[in-house]
Amino acid sequence: MRVERPWTALAAASTAAHHGFELSSGIGLVWQPELGLGGASVLWGTQIPAWIALAASGSRRWDKVLAVWSGASVGAAVVHFLIWPWRRSRLGIPVLTEAEGLSASRLPAYNALLYVWFAASVLSVAREMPRRERPWALLGLATLPLMGLSAKHHFKWLKRQATTNPSWWNKGVQLQQPSPSPQEATASVPGVA
Repeated sequence: MRVERPWTALAAASTAAHHGFELSSGIGLVWQPELGLGGASVLWGTQIPAWIALAASGSRRWDKVLAVWSGASVGAAVVHFLIWPWRRSRLGIPVLTEAEGLSASRLPAYNALLYVWFAASVLSVAREMPRRERPWALLGLATLPLMGLSAKHHFKWLKRQATTNPSWWNKGVQLQQPSPSPQEATASVPGVA
């Protein structure tokens, strides 16, 4: 099957890769605090395949929707660099030095994924959306402040969940929890002074 809008399909696939990367790293799923794991899974498991199908079809009927989704993806990639610490690489581009509780060993792949996501989303709007529909991408991009608030809320919620409700989807934060010192460990054991 020929994909009529490959950059748009890649923006959607990169969104799925981002969400899958975070979930498999044990930091939950985007919108999980608000919708629960099941609800967030249904949301993304429905929206992303629809996005890919619409990109593949190339129908102009969906230009506005696709432009909004691609614009939101630009914002979603950018928001990571607005809320997490970063430094300039040898090439002069920003790279995250910390994010979402990910281990340092996972950050290079995460940074690469964010750049692919950003580039595919920008190229989707610039190359595959008719000029008259491109302003709709600004509506998607305008969700950036909401995404920033959501990401901050998600990480606070995730840390609480890792403590009160440890599970496979928050294992990344559990691994980040500091081990108690020997004094703290013995102080918490009844009968040990």
